[in-house]
Amino acid sequence: MKFRKRRIFINLWLIASVFSVLMSYAQHQTRKAPAYPLVTHNPNFSIWSTSDVLTDKPTEHWTGVPHGMTGYLEVDGTMYRFMGMEAPRYQSIMSEASADEGNTVKYTEQAQSGGWNVFDFKALGWKDGRLPISDNKLVSGTSWESDNIWVRREFSLSKVNQDEPLYLKLHHDDNIEVYLNGKLVFEKEGWNNRFEYFDISSRARGLLRAGKNVLAIHLKNTAGGRFLDFDLVSKMRSDEENVGIARQTGVDVHATQTIYTFDCGGVALKITFTSPLLMDDLDLLARPISYISYQVASKDGKKHRIKVHQEVSSDIAVYIADQQEVQGWAYKDEGLSILKVGTVEQPILQKAADDMRIDWGYLYVAAPEGKDVRQYISGHDTNKNDDPYRGKSLSLNTEISLGIVGSTPVQRFLTIGYDEVVAIQYFNQDLRPWWNRNGDRSFESQLHAALDDYEKLMQRCARFDQTLWQQANRAGGEEYAHLCVLAYRQSVAAHTLVESPDKEVLWLSKENNSGGFINTVDVTYPSSPLYLIYNPVLLQGMLNGIFHFSESGKYPHPWAAHDLGTYPLANGQTYGEPMPVEESGNMLIMTAAIAQAQGDASYAAQHWAILTKWVDYLVKEGLDPKTQLCTDDFAGHLARNANLSLKAIMGIASYARLAGMLGKKDIADRYRKVAEGMVPKWMDMADAGDHYALTFDDPNTWSQKYNLVWDKVLDFDLFPKEVLVKEIAYYLPRMNRFGLPLDSRKNYTKNDWILWTAVLTDDQATFKKFIDPVFRHAIETPSRVPLNDFYDTRDGIRENFKARSVVGGFYMKMLAEKWGR
Repeated sequence: MKFRKRRIFINLWLIASVFSVLMSYAQHQTRKAPAYPLVTHNPNFSIWSTSDVLTDKPTEHWTGVPHGMTGYLEVDGTMYRFMGMEAPRYQSIMSEASADEGNTVKYTEQAQSGGWNVFDFKALGWKDGRLPISDNKLVSGTSWESDNIWVRREFSLSKVNQDEPLYLKLHHDDNIEVYLNGKLVFEKEGWNNRFEYFDISSRARGLLRAGKNVLAIHLKNTAGGRFLDFDLVSKMRSDEENVGIARQTGVDVHATQTIYTFDCGGVALKITFTSPLLMDDLDLLARPISYISYQVASKDGKKHRIKVHQEVSSDIAVYIADQQEVQGWAYKDEGLSILKVGTVEQPILQKAADDMRIDWGYLYVAAPEGKDVRQYISGHDTNKNDDPYRGKSLSLNTEISLGIVGSTPVQRFLTIGYDEVVAIQYFNQDLRPWWNRNGDRSFESQLHAALDDYEKLMQRCARFDQTLWQQANRAGGEEYAHLCVLAYRQSVAAHTLVESPDKEVLWLSKENNSGGFINTVDVTYPSSPLYLIYNPVLLQGMLNGIFHFSESGKYPHPWAAHDLGTYPLANGQTYGEPMPVEESGNMLIMTAAIAQAQGDASYAAQHWAILTKWVDYLVKEGLDPKTQLCTDDFAGHLARNANLSLKAIMGIASYARLAGMLGKKDIADRYRKVAEGMVPKWMDMADAGDHYALTFDDPNTWSQKYNLVWDKVLDFDLFPKEVLVKEIAYYLPRMNRFGLPLDSRKNYTKNDWILWTAVLTDDQATFKKFIDPVFRHAIETPSRVPLNDFYDTRDGIRENFKARSVVGGFYMKMLAEKWGR
């Protein structure tokens, strides 16, 4: 018995020890976000870490494509990687000839029988072409418009290493079969949207030979676009074999800053990413420059020689890595050391899509000039002048020597910025970025301003971050404050600021990962609380283009448009159908909210005629809507949508409020009575006993009535308290692990709407019951992307969407508190 007790004691001691170690690790590595914002300015310039540890993955554009920033700290000659990962590097084995010859192919669109894929096949009658092969007129290469294509790419090898792993580098659309010297080595149904590397070593073993070889491909188009680009590659040896990994000891996310701490041998390192997105200063908000700050101090009582090595990839300036050649420059400008890179082609505004990265304009990395700073570009093709540097996937390198560092912290910083040159096309007029709206500023002027403002902005950002946290915590508690912090940079960085030809502010959103539309009204609507709090002029900037679209006659319908196009081309709606009640109600509500925030309705007065047209449409069609889409369009069409009807009622009440503020008393009274008269009708039609239905014709359904929040926040006082109490009581038992489902149809939800629904209650404990599952989703979801707003409430996996501006809607509780509601 004594022996057994001792074994139990030892086991318990081991368990306790392991638990203690794990808890210590967890304290340092606990997730704070599904993805961590690093450099966040607009949909084109938006870089994130999708791992809790900064060294676990390459840094990424919000679309998921690597936009590499890799950092190393050299401590007494020993290197520690603290940021990003060295991306695997590959080299082609197909082009011992020049690179230009390496992408030539033979192809045919005539059906082929056996033998076309072997190395000694005579490709008589086949055409000569160059990769890539595509039906996209904007892509240089070979045009392909048919349903099938057969391609041969011949290459010669002087020697073969059969033991070396072999990879197929492939970007294709759609179904593909790949043959090496006549043998099938890869096949796949479906398509991919960027280069992937497939290990074909096992299927290709023994097939390569010294001398002539051929890679042959049959590609079948089944729908949509056509595309083919490929190579055979081997993996290059890593440069990191003698590099240590810095041990991350902490990470904190604030509204404008993300801060990491590391142990690197005998020193402690603090890295701060700052995007100074302060909305009270539009010139600062629009300056597309972020800071990376480094602070180092000895932690072992000794002095150490320290150097920072920061690498930034030119892939940040291309649409698809490895497909576009870039050129770069290294130069000085009045106290600044600068690296600059951009595509050779510069296809300005030639691409408009959702899953898109910018391939025009220029990426900059700059640091204060001095003998302790060295900058250079690596990975370039050599030429006799070496200026500009040219190649693919270049690396912009900055080395900053901190000298001998003891226990007193030593700090340095660099800036990273992007000049889009032309940012938006607005009704067929090209608009420069806001910071250069008059065309009289160089990007170097912005880099100098960023250098001059550094100390001041670090203090302003710290104060703003602290104040935001305190206000959000006071309004809704710590979990709510954390959600607001995560939402801030994401929402702002889903927009671009430009000035219209009429000198109006345009704050144009991109509907990230949900269609790519620009200035979508039902994306503006949920995001609006954030901008009503911090600068309602920006909300005007989201409405101005929609007003112009109708008032100019370009959009002739009696309801508001859904969008202005596909980002970055704002030339008119590209979404497939209208949302008449949805968008008209949204525009009226948001105009009234702007008047509330500014204390006057002068903005509404400028657009009174079109507001009147929209409200009259709602009076006629809004109470019992016909079959149509609402903002939750992924759920499909509905007739008699009770929540959409609420939007119409709120829109009519908004118009009445605006009329009253403008001294139009008769009009205000008339439309107020219309809204009041709709309320009992709505309650009767939606009544389902212990709750109100999803649709007026089915009492066995239910839905979140998030549109009702404006009755409280704008103090319309239309609906009796019992409506809110009944709905909240019905929602609570239907809460799942990650939140309240959107409605009775499925278990998915929208977290922005949950936070609006939560504001319907006046009880803080009940409010917290809505917030906690949303917070849990942010820190537990397996979907490691910038905040996803559309996901399954049971497993937390995203249905779609990421990095969208709509999370600005998290601020509805703060808005209600600010307005005393």
